[in-house]
Amino acid sequence: MSKDLSKARNIGIIAHIDAGKTTTTERILFYTGRNYKMGEVHDGAATMDWMEQERERGITITSATTACRWSDHDINIIDTPGHVDFTIEVERCLKVLDGACVIFDSVSGVEPQSETVWRQADRYKVPRICFVNKMDRTGANFERTFEQIRSRLNSNPVKLQIPYFKNDFFEGIIDLIEMKLAVWDGESLGAKFELIDIPDEIIEESKKTRDEMLEFLSDDDESIMTDYLEGKNIDKDRIIKAIRRQTIKLDIVPVLCGSAFKNKGVQLLLDAVVRYLPSPTEIPPIKGVHPSDKTKIIERKSDDKEPLSALAFKIMTDPYVGTITYIRVYSGVLNSGMAAFNPLKNSTERIGRLLKMHADKREEITSIGAGDIAAAVGLKDTYTGETLCDKNNPIILESLIFPEPVISVAIEPQTKANQEKLGIALHKLSIEDPSFKVKVDHETNQTIISGMGELHLEIIVDRLKREFGVEANVGTPQVAYRETIKKISESEQKYIKQTGGRGQYGHVKIRIQPLEAGAGFEFVSEIKGGTIPKEFIPSVEKGIVEAMQGGVIAGYEVVDVKVTLFDGSFHEVDSSEIAFKIAGSLAFKDAVRKADPVVLEPIMKVEVVVPEDFMGQVIGDLSSRRGKVQGTELRGQLQGVQSEVPLSEMFGYATDVRSLTEGRATFTMEFSTYSNVPTNIYEQLRSKEA
Repeated sequence: MSKDLSKARNIGIIAHIDAGKTTTTERILFYTGRNYKMGEVHDGAATMDWMEQERERGITITSATTACRWSDHDINIIDTPGHVDFTIEVERCLKVLDGACVIFDSVSGVEPQSETVWRQADRYKVPRICFVNKMDRTGANFERTFEQIRSRLNSNPVKLQIPYFKNDFFEGIIDLIEMKLAVWDGESLGAKFELIDIPDEIIEESKKTRDEMLEFLSDDDESIMTDYLEGKNIDKDRIIKAIRRQTIKLDIVPVLCGSAFKNKGVQLLLDAVVRYLPSPTEIPPIKGVHPSDKTKIIERKSDDKEPLSALAFKIMTDPYVGTITYIRVYSGVLNSGMAAFNPLKNSTERIGRLLKMHADKREEITSIGAGDIAAAVGLKDTYTGETLCDKNNPIILESLIFPEPVISVAIEPQTKANQEKLGIALHKLSIEDPSFKVKVDHETNQTIISGMGELHLEIIVDRLKREFGVEANVGTPQVAYRETIKKISESEQKYIKQTGGRGQYGHVKIRIQPLEAGAGFEFVSEIKGGTIPKEFIPSVEKGIVEAMQGGVIAGYEVVDVKVTLFDGSFHEVDSSEIAFKIAGSLAFKDAVRKADPVVLEPIMKVEVVVPEDFMGQVIGDLSSRRGKVQGTELRGQLQGVQSEVPLSEMFGYATDVRSLTEGRATFTMEFSTYSNVPTNIYEQLRSKEA
């Protein structure tokens, strides 16, 4: 990468399933000269979909990084999955990117996963541009999609282009900054295009839309406002600067259009990436905390001269080179062969080789500087979301938010000989993917794997077979229920054990109270005057955390509680860490029993897109699954039915909805919230545990 950071861009391509992310990335690679031919998703030949499973299914499973050059700028691109089961891939990429290109299907508009990725981008304050794709398809509606971006995503979209149709055929794109019509040459696969005068029949609409754009920009720019009101000509450079400034401030979202599959609009999209998305120097300095004092905020500017700070955002296991760790360097320089400090583990990592990735291909480099993304080989102890820094100037960067799994299955190898191989493979996969969890149920001695959905676990099992050579049997899916409490309660527990010689003594008094949904666990010590010595307090917390793993109703994990340790006593000789740990555990279980415990189940946001003739059957079927229909909406020629349905009722839905609708419906499902289970299911779960 050139060292002029102002000419660097780190962008992600994000969207709902099938909006055209990978196709758009393939076109970008072709037009920037990175690839000599276009790979198509439907042929299983897309560069960025390099995993066998991706090529077979025609979906993106893992985010892939690549780099290209466009008009004197270096662009790092990450193509992300659209399927909700792989939402962690979008999360970790947005954390390390400076800008994003959000792609929408112009027929379907803003879809459920579009909203999810938009919220993720909001969380990390990522400036973005929108590309309304598939303008060539029947039912394409640019205006409707634009309005949905405004209303559903609660944003300020600004049109920089509008589509031009001739005899209902998508002919080209009107550029409202140049006030020209861009038309593409089909013979060069869209590599050549020219700007011509706007046809008379659409000139008035183009002027009106350009005026709307200038009005929007003048809200933040007085000189543009003055010239606009006086009817003066505003030159192109001033408009571009104003759009850039407001996009980076997150005040506006530029909206473009095109058809990646038909090779129209991709070069203008690349121009927009370079013009409007920030370079690493234009984003605020990265903030972190000091390892020994978490209240001390440290800032690092995007500069090679600053001390090193980098974030590991993705781990991949490669059968030939071992672990590959994807890294974003925020400040300083990382050289191959140097030592980097991991403050979370208090360990030093030796950087082996450094690689510039192009999907699954790699090119060796000697160093990466501030603002760049690359991969390192040879890191033994650094996982997703951990920081690498200069030992003399330590900093811990904010980690990533990992979603909790909602579905579990029991897994066992087909042969006893493969037991150890299965354990090693599952460990490697869980390091790669923090949304995939593995645990052993000590009561049944079964290995339980948990993930974000049926497809997620299906891909894991497929990878076990192909990459690790482990054939496994999988049980029926189990829902990840949770337990929580509804009121405040207190408990006092003494753990006293007298055996010959030294005994055990631990005595605690705790108060538990419910927290709002998703708040997790909070532990507070109000011990004063040494009624419990300081060294035993962490043991009480440890006992409580262990007790939370198995609730009192049906043995599910207890969530969203605050525990306050407010009193207790100790024995000079007999008290020990283990005694206080057991006392804490017993007190927690007792307090939960008194606090109106309830079982929670995951509720999924489900959207079924279906022809109108089958809408009645689909709504009736969703209602029979305890679903609540939230509304319906026209999606091109089809209807979108939105509902919330418990996950436990959705197993096997893909097959059922196909047979209900003669194979003409598609559906998407993503986690929405946890909610109390009805009485009949509560009783079933209790009787199972009993």
